[in-house]
Parts: sequence; structure tokens; C-alpha cells
Amino acid sequence: METIISAPLSRALHDSTMAAHEQAENASFITRLMNGEGTPEGLVALLRQSLPVYEALEDACRGVGTDPRLSAILDPRLDRTDALRADLESHRAQGRSCDILVPATEAYVAELRACATDPAALIGHHYVRYLGDLSGGQIIRTMVRRHYGIETGLSFYDFDIAKPKVYKDDYRAALDALPLSEADRGSALAAATRAFELNHQVFLDLEAQGIR
Repeated sequence: METIISAPLSRALHDSTMAAHEQAENASFITRLMNGEGTPEGLVALLRQSLPVYEALEDACRGVGTDPRLSAILDPRLDRTDALRADLESHRAQGRSCDILVPATEAYVAELRACATDPAALIGHHYVRYLGDLSGGQIIRTMVRRHYGIETGLSFYDFDIAKPKVYKDDYRAALDALPLSEADRGSALAAATRAFELNHQVFLDLEAQGIR
């Protein structure tokens, strides 16, 4: 039977992060938001935490973007920074804003900046963020529209990708073909787990701030 050590990278990333992923997606803040028990302001607070995270991730990826350990999975269509800025401005114009950055967001940004010279670690962060946006992120968009009547300020969840399922399959194939050493692979797996842990802590910190 295939183990995480011998599995293709895409499978190893999925399997090794399963527990951390489940913990993050079951955090009270995000489950309330998805179930209609949160508020539009909670969505805005989440988008506000996301902006510096994506700024740091995308800056780091651009800095090492020609490295063959990473270059095959980079795609400007995935970049979210401009969309997040536009969404936050749209919400601000509608009277919804958040100027709080919780401690976990600052820790997340620091972690990504520390990965700026480690393409292998960036693989893990890239995988968690963008495959998440193309998967669970689409569900979040549907739920906030349904529960809170929000129709604008959601471009963060819109991608210029015609067939997301095909795209995700191609992304996983590109992951599996990356020229990684065992040390690189270990770094990617560890970073992906850490990304889910940081996401979970962001949700906990938002909850601690009384944001719903």
C-alpha cells in the first residue's frame, strides 16, 4: 500500500494535511459563517486577514518564480491580491470594513516571508491556498450569497479558469512532476500542514475578537 513517503506529491500533500485541514474547516468561526449564523462583517474581516497573506505569498513566489522546483505550478490567473483589494474597497463603499489584523495573520505573513528563499516550502503554502480557493472557496461564495444576500465584493472567489476541475487535475499532475529532493518534499509537506494550522489560528483569533 502506498505511503505518504512514496506517494505522488499531490496525494502526499492531501493525506499528510488531512487532520489539520479538518480542524481548520470545522472551526466555529467558519462553520457559523457558512451556516448563516455569522454576519457580512465576518466575511469582510476574513477577507481583510487574507490580503496581507496573499501579498506575502505572491511576493515570495515572484521572487523565486524561475526556480524549477516551483515554476510549473505558478500561474498569474491564481493571484488574488488585486481581487482582495477591490473586494475590500467594494465592501467599504457599502459601509462594511475591518481594520483589525489578528495575531495569527501577522504570524502567517511572517512565516511566508521566511519562506521567500525556500521554493519547496512555498509549494506547500501555494497548494493549500489556491487549491482551497478553487474548492472550498467556491462553496464559501455560494453560502454567503445565499445567507447574507451579498452579490458584490466577492471577486476573490472568481477565477479566469473555464474548467476548475480540469485545472485542479492539471495542477496536481504538475505537483507530481516537480523535480524535488527528499528534503524538498519534506519541506513542502511540513509547510502545507503549517498553512492549515495558521488558517485555523486565524479563525480562532477572529472568534476571540468577537467577530462573527
